[in-house]
Amino acid sequence: MIYLLAAAAFVSTFLGGLLAIYLRDSLHLILGFSAGAVIGVAFFDLIPEALTLTGLTAEQTFGIIAIGFGLYLVLDRMIVLHHHHEGEDEHAQHGERGAWGAATLSLHSFLDGVGIGLAFQASPAIGFIVAAAVLAHDFSDGINTVGMVSRRGEAPRKAFGWLIVDALTPLFGIIAASFVRVNEAQLGMLLALFSGFFLYIGASELLPESHHQHPMRWTTIATVLGMATMYLVIGAAGA
Repeated sequence: MIYLLAAAAFVSTFLGGLLAIYLRDSLHLILGFSAGAVIGVAFFDLIPEALTLTGLTAEQTFGIIAIGFGLYLVLDRMIVLHHHHEGEDEHAQHGERGAWGAATLSLHSFLDGVGIGLAFQASPAIGFIVAAAVLAHDFSDGINTVGMVSRRGEAPRKAFGWLIVDALTPLFGIIAASFVRVNEAQLGMLLALFSGFFLYIGASELLPESHHQHPMRWTTIATVLGMATMYLVIGAAGA
């Protein structure tokens, strides 16, 4: 059963990514939606779970979130400075940043799979609840991954490659969970760290990029819709 859920996660992520690839002419709207979805996942899913699992105070948990945000900021800026120093052209710099963002989203998907595997170790009921929450935002994960790479002007083939990686990583996470034991506090801290990553990606990367070339009200509406969608699907999954 657990591997059927992994297959469902693959299909959901893959379909979301294909939608983003075939609607490249509306990329600004997809990026706007992706920004809202990424921020929504952080606010409505990752942060509440982290606050519940870490066993730390709210101040300490938000401190980890801030560390995640700052860590991603520093790494992102270091990549840009590194390529500028080596004389790389702007397209190459953007391609590396897009790949870095897609890799981070894929790592989050891997942790989703780890979460499913660990939840099933606790009990099948908890496992299904966690799996429902993962499936609820996997479709958006596919859109976000393609949007992260495509916004850098990369070819659809490269975006498709990252989509396959992102769609497969939950399965690898489930397999890894069978060999690793992570307690709730450690899982909560990882979620808090990734909350900071996602807040940076959404607010500092996707959101400005979506609005830069197309300062349209529909782009803003797409962002709000992305947040609202994640609120509804995460709420429905947890109901």
